[in-house]
Amino acid sequence: MRKLRLGPILEDKPVKVSVELSAELARTLAAYAEAHARESGLSGPLPPERLIPAMLERFMATDRGFRRAGGS
Repeated sequence: MRKLRLGPILEDKPVKVSVELSAELARTLAAYAEAHARESGLSGPLPPERLIPAMLERFMATDRGFRRAGGS
């Protein structure tokens, strides 16, 4: 299996946001959570909603267009 891009999930003070996902995306996210748990050596997958912030953070950190536009 290839190494996943999403690294460890760190604890931080959360801000609540509500998001609607398609059923297909929700299933894919749950499958990713399972793969992440296996790769990270966790006893079980994190709830998918715990992955979303880390995924968004990673996406924005690696988006060159965003960085060029003055993103953080």
